[in-house]
Amino acid sequence: MQTILDELTWRGLVVQTSGREALGTALADGPISLYCGFDPTAASLHVGHLTQVLTMRRFQLAGHRPYALVGGATGLIGDPRMSGERVLNDESIVAGWVDSLRGQISRFLDLEGASGVQMVNNLDWIGQMSALQFLRDVGKHYRMGTMLAKETVARRLASDEGISYTEFSYQVLQGIDFLELYRRHGVSLQFGGNDQWGNLISGVDLIHKVEGKDAHALTTPLVTKADGTKFGKSEGGAVWLDPELTSPYAFHQFWLNAADADVVNYLRYFTFRDQEDIAELERATHEEPHRRRAQKALADDLTTLVHGAGATRQAEAAAAVLFGRGEVRELEEPTLEAIARELTTVDLPGTTALVDAFTAVGIMTSKSQVRRAAAEGSLTVNGEKMDAETIERSLSEAVSPLPGGHVLVRRGRKAAAMVRLDG
Repeated sequence: MQTILDELTWRGLVVQTSGREALGTALADGPISLYCGFDPTAASLHVGHLTQVLTMRRFQLAGHRPYALVGGATGLIGDPRMSGERVLNDESIVAGWVDSLRGQISRFLDLEGASGVQMVNNLDWIGQMSALQFLRDVGKHYRMGTMLAKETVARRLASDEGISYTEFSYQVLQGIDFLELYRRHGVSLQFGGNDQWGNLISGVDLIHKVEGKDAHALTTPLVTKADGTKFGKSEGGAVWLDPELTSPYAFHQFWLNAADADVVNYLRYFTFRDQEDIAELERATHEEPHRRRAQKALADDLTTLVHGAGATRQAEAAAAVLFGRGEVRELEEPTLEAIARELTTVDLPGTTALVDAFTAVGIMTSKSQVRRAAAEGSLTVNGEKMDAETIERSLSEAVSPLPGGHVLVRRGRKAAAMVRLDG
């Protein structure tokens, strides 16, 4: 029988451990309690966070009990980063982000039963700690040489900007988190991205010094694209889990556009397909790359997981419409808004003649071109062909708008744009 550590290993989700044999024994003797932390630096998680959220789910499915920590305290400080000092956000903003992230994380995990996830906030204990307690009870266990040797700290110290004591102290706060969860709930494993290794070991060492007990740490890979560029970034920025920030259509397209060199790893990291299924999709990628079976499986699985099966169907229907194959009237308003962000979109009053609408969106440059195209039968509006007589009428007369006042205008299959009716 494959253990959870074996599964994480074949999926490529284990980079470092504080001791593989000891961790394997603890998991085999389990169930154990474990945790992963998420700092509220925005109102939503992005796809980069899925590595940790879904790894937590895998532990849960194996019978272990996860604690999801959303850092109401550490989110006010910020983990040191290579690019420089973070902006400190207002406490009320961070508190709102904490609530948002807790809701997002809980959607992926079971909330009931012996393995039900427990949501915790480190503001509950760090917020109660005085400066003297911090220094006497915790600070005395940390050695400056070790703290200064951390890669991010060392590089920031060598930079022109340097590093503030605020950010420098972050690794101590994360150590406190592990110690408190160990004391309160018997949590014995912390995992996170490989860039968090120093912070994870901070807690392992603190538990050993204060409690005289052993704890465990495990890191997952930092996901990048095969070309070395950052994972989870599109031209518009991060790919968010919140559908208001990244539409289900754009989310589906992000995974659908995964490179052949990346897609099999993404299937291992982010889906719950088994080894045999992923091996078959890998074979298909090598033998029939044009069919993009692996990319479609990845996009469908993750869009359904994050947004639901209905959103996946809408994303597929939107893609069909954009390629001139689907029925636009089947789309709901949020999906039409997503399409509008992909196309040239112009707001026009309903009194605008159709012939002028085609030039306003840039599909053609003159009315004479529009009239010739109508005579040829190559113009459609919301999927219906427009003849030479109809294009002289106003939008409000000739067109039944889609939800949200959207009007999809198209010349042939390739040239498309969106009009939004004013008022």
